[in-house]
Parts: sequence; C-alpha cells; structure tokens
Amino acid sequence: MTPLEIDTGTTAWLLASAALVLLMTPGLAFFYGGMVRVKSVLNMMMMSFGALGSISVIWALWGYSMAFGDDIGGGLLGNPGQYLGLKGLMSATSEVTAGISGDQAGTYPAMAFVAFQAVFAIITVALISGAIADRAKFGTWMIFTVIWATVVYFPVAHWVFDFSAGEHVGGWIANNLKAIDFAGGTAVHINAGSAGLALALVLGKRIGFKRDPMRPHNLTLVMLGAGLLWFGWFGFNAGSALGSGMAAATVWVNTMVATGAACLAWLITERIRDGHATSLGAASGIVAGLVAITPSCSSVSPIGAIILGAVAGVVCALAIGLKYKLGYDDSLDVVGVHLVGGLWGTLSVGLLATDAAPAGVNGLFYGGGLDQLWRQAVGAVAVLAFSFVLTFIIGTILQKTIGFRVSEDDERQGVDEIEHAETAYDLGSFGGVLRSTLSGSAGAPRPDAPKDDSTPTHGKHEEVSA
Repeated sequence: MTPLEIDTGTTAWLLASAALVLLMTPGLAFFYGGMVRVKSVLNMMMMSFGALGSISVIWALWGYSMAFGDDIGGGLLGNPGQYLGLKGLMSATSEVTAGISGDQAGTYPAMAFVAFQAVFAIITVALISGAIADRAKFGTWMIFTVIWATVVYFPVAHWVFDFSAGEHVGGWIANNLKAIDFAGGTAVHINAGSAGLALALVLGKRIGFKRDPMRPHNLTLVMLGAGLLWFGWFGFNAGSALGSGMAAATVWVNTMVATGAACLAWLITERIRDGHATSLGAASGIVAGLVAITPSCSSVSPIGAIILGAVAGVVCALAIGLKYKLGYDDSLDVVGVHLVGGLWGTLSVGLLATDAAPAGVNGLFYGGGLDQLWRQAVGAVAVLAFSFVLTFIIGTILQKTIGFRVSEDDERQGVDEIEHAETAYDLGSFGGVLRSTLSGSAGAPRPDAPKDDSTPTHGKHEEVSA
C-alpha cells in the first residue's frame, strides 16, 4: 500500500479533541459524585473511573473493529476480527480511511481516529451509572461495562458513526437511513439514557425513594463537574468535524450558545415553578443543552441552536419529575436529561436544520418537509428500543446470577464502605484535628503557665465535642 500524506495540524486537532473528551469522564465523576449522598460519593466516582479503565482496554482489543471494521451484514456490525488488537493500524497506509468520511479522510493516522472514538465509548458507558447510584455492586458494574459495550455500544457506534468510504461498507443509520447524528445524540445519549432506564427498573428503587430526602451532598463538586463537561464538550462536538475548519468553528459556536440558552431556560423554569434558581439547576441545564446540541450542531444556525437549547432546558427540567409520577428510580436523572435531551436534539434536526449549516440539509421549518424528520425519528427509536431491550436482558441475567444490587443492610450503611472500604470524607479525623488545634491555642493554658482554676477550659472542649 502507498503511504498517505499525514496533515499534522489535522492530527493535532483530533488528538487534542480526544484529550478534551477524555477529561469529560473525570468531569462526569465530579458531577455525579456531588449529586449523591455522602455515603455513596466514592462508589459513584469509581463507576466512571472503572468504565474508563475497562472500555479503554476492550476498545483496543475488539471494540474498534466491531464499530469500524467492514460491515458483515446489513449495516449492523463491523468485522470483529479485522482490526483485532488494532492490527494493521500503526502505519500510514490507505487503511486510515476505513470508517472515516468527509474531506479530512486519509489526512491523519488511523490511530488518531481510534483514540478519538475510544473516549466516546468510555463516557457513554459511564453515563449509565447515574441511573443506579447508591445501590449497585461495583464488581458487577465492571462486568456490565464490558458486556454492555460489546453487545450494545459497539454495534450502535457502527450504525451511527461508520460511514462507507471506497470499498469500505459502514452502518445502516449513517449510510442507508441517512439520519444526521453529528456527535452522538443517538449513539451516546439516547443509548445511555435508555440503558439507564432499563437498569433502574432491574435494580429497583432505592430504600426511602419518594420518602426520604436524597439531596446532593456537595454542590461545589456538581458545579465543577458541569464546568469540566462544558469545557470538554467542545472536543466532543467540534472535534467530530475531524478537522479545524469552518465546520468545526460553526459547531463550536452552536455548542456554546445552545448550552447557554439551556442553562438560562432551566433556571427560569425553576424560578417560576419553585421560586428559586439553583446551582443544581444551572449545572443540570448546562448538561441538558450540551446533550441536545450534540446531534444537531452541524445542521442548525446559531439562532436555531439558541431555540433548540432553550427548549431543551425547559423540557428536561420538567422531564426529571417523570420518575416520581411513573415510579422508576433514576437516581441522577439520566433519563430526564440524556434520554429526553437526546431525543429532542435528534428530532430537532428534522425541524430546525438549514442548508446554510455544514450538514447542508433543510428541516421542516426551513422548507425541507418531513423527509429528514422521519429519518431522525426512525434512527432515534431504533437505538432506544435496541438499547433498552438488550440492557434489560443483560441487567436481569447479572442480577439473577451474581447479583447487581447490594443488600438492604449494605445500602443503608453505604456502598462506599461496603464496596470500597473507604469514605469520601474522614470527618472523625477532622474533628480530632480541630479539637487538638483548639486545645493547643487560646482554648487552653500553655504547659509552663501558672495554673488558674478559674479558667473555664473544659466547657470550651465539651462544646467542640458536641
């Protein structure tokens, strides 16, 4: 094969974008970790970091090949053995075009594309964990990440992200249905949201659901996580242009304005409904806007992006209440934000797309009729149904065999101590240090000072202990 010329600027853009998306998984760990109760924060964060570890390995072993290998039937699955262990992808040959479409095909190493798609797989799996917070066994979760990625994510990634190029045949949603999903509204958010709903049903409700207060234990962590997600999402969306040109710039701006609009819309909704605009609402609105703009960022104008984001902020703010009405315990609102936001963002392409944007199609409101809308709907429903059914089966088998949910006693004690033998905050030591500090300062006399029985030192120490 003849070596191809590699554009170092394009390669740098892709690798930098991959690094930004990788940062999103620790950001998600902060976001989710702050939203749970104090007895579950480490377990919640470990579920994200655990997915980062397991999916990194299996993506290299067989995941990339299943997602971007030559199709082996009907646009449903890539050849698992074609790039097994990433064989054949470490040299600049014509194989760099496999699974890659667009003007940038062949201008960067295949391994750069491998890296970029790997971090998408990682965060998709990590997103699911928010639906089962406070009650899942960590070991079973780790097994689930491998099975779910293999059976659900890798095939769906093939459907959505693998474009036909030359002799290479890709997935059915990208090439036959021609639904537009620029950066993962179906493959990432609808996929994870539907899987989260299925697992929440399999594991059942937390003890005290709808009865006990289950407030976020650390809103500072939540805000930090939301900020990291917003920062990393520019790699998620703009990086999907596979080059630093006009498409990437347009996508970057659309991502920014849609997210801002969603944050404002969520806060306004909160203010009208509850009387207060909260930090949790701001963080949640940011994520809702990012989710919604992901599939549509290449097909709408900035004005369309603002409208899209504003609708997402209102709809997702209202959707998180569905779990109380319908009776499923989606702990951290994966369904209300990722499934609902992903559905709206995917369908909005068929409504708000304009041919002035990089994707070059018109939606219903721009004179394009229903053609693109039905394509978007079919793609969304197909991924939703596929993910829900298979996740429910996988979760049920794991629950019936090795057990997925911790016991009631363990759940009451806290999964951090039971699953990891750790606690997020060593408050006992903190109290001891505080008492020692006070006793060594103005609260007690120096050892060489003359004794004064009238000094009320004990009362001060007793107050601290209390």
